[in-house]
Amino acid sequence: MQTQDADNPLMALPAQPAPVKLICGMISARAELFDAATAEMVKDFGPVDLSSEVFAFDLTHYYDQQMGSPLYRKFVAFERLVDPVVLAGAKLRTNQIEAQFATGATHNSVVRVPDPSGSGMHGRDAHATPQEHGRDAHATQPVRPINLDVGYLALSKLVLASMKNFSHRIYLRDGVYGEITLLYRGRRWEALEWTFPDFASGRYDAFLSEARRLLLAGPRRECEK
Repeated sequence: MQTQDADNPLMALPAQPAPVKLICGMISARAELFDAATAEMVKDFGPVDLSSEVFAFDLTHYYDQQMGSPLYRKFVAFERLVDPVVLAGAKLRTNQIEAQFATGATHNSVVRVPDPSGSGMHGRDAHATPQEHGRDAHATQPVRPINLDVGYLALSKLVLASMKNFSHRIYLRDGVYGEITLLYRGRRWEALEWTFPDFASGRYDAFLSEARRLLLAGPRRECEK
């Protein structure tokens, strides 16, 4: 909320931002990791008050080589409302949690050797299941077992954190950028030019709207940094 200087009504003064609701979208080929990752995040972000169903993550194959296939997505929202300034720290923490899950995973890519017989593959990969594609030939888990996309819901938008800079992202701190991924207006979620296909599809709208309802119903003056 902005306030104005009584001596200069045209100048807005700094004001404390409204609290927001932290959420995290998890991606993995192993749905059982969602509960384990949530348990780690709860230690830092507090209790979860909303969980989504498990969705198929099938509108892009960007992560298949690192994470395996098929991939799944699940969201959680955290009960404790926070100051938006915490987003960068939350992203750094979820990166640490991702690294914990990746400990012991090899960082080599799958090498698919053409089979002279014409089948296209031979050796171990010839018998690999879809979940094993994208894993190292000597590994028992994907190089990146889980991806944690942390962000926050404000009443008017969904903001996600990223470690990658693009023209539509704003630098926060410590290598972390913020992106407005969806707008909320006219009682619906609206995609933007750069919105990821899965968010633009509308499949997550019901979860996001319920999380927004919880934000709206929450104590507006409680805001943790």
